[in-house]
Amino acid sequence: MIKAIVFDFDGVLADSEPLHLRAYQEVLAALGVTLTRDAYYAHYLGYDDEGVFTTVAAAQGFELDAQRLDALITEKGRVFDGIIESGDLLYPGAVSCVERMAAAFPLGIASGALRHEIEAILRGGRLNHYFRFIVASGDTPESKPAADPYRRAVELHAVAPSECLAIEDSRWGIESAKAAGLSCVAITNTYPRDQLALADRVIGSLDELTPAFAEALS
Repeated sequence: MIKAIVFDFDGVLADSEPLHLRAYQEVLAALGVTLTRDAYYAHYLGYDDEGVFTTVAAAQGFELDAQRLDALITEKGRVFDGIIESGDLLYPGAVSCVERMAAAFPLGIASGALRHEIEAILRGGRLNHYFRFIVASGDTPESKPAADPYRRAVELHAVAPSECLAIEDSRWGIESAKAAGLSCVAITNTYPRDQLALADRVIGSLDELTPAFAEALS
């Protein structure tokens, strides 16, 4: 029986992936590195900031020590913060989805985004009080696609993994949830249905996610 829900954030509740890409592009351009949209969505989406920069550095063949990595992460955060101040980033239907799911289940978030970014967007949508916890970038030893973020979410919900349902938008997130023992529903906000086949169910919009839908997965 499903007793708790864990939402991914970027690409599920918030339409912020294009904004993360813009921020990465601006920071990497200063290093002479071009990050295309296709490359980002094919190889880097789903990683946290550290994962993106270290993976890009390995692919491009440039050195990235701890100090330089920290500086890149800080600069990307500064750029992204400036972007999100421009307005509402939540997907249509996100507010009503969170409200109806919170009426039936405790909710949490497991995301590769920075905590202050998540909190700022939730406050803007007046959704912050619906979530019991946020597992954000840096809160676990490994980030998605490793199982750590969802294992931590299960601990915070204090339920068995089989009693917890993850809502994801990428194969990295699905792999993380399934590795932690959760059921997973994927939404086609970011990738087409055929790239989300590892999920237990695939939906086309948040309007399809209801308590009855979640309970039917039990």
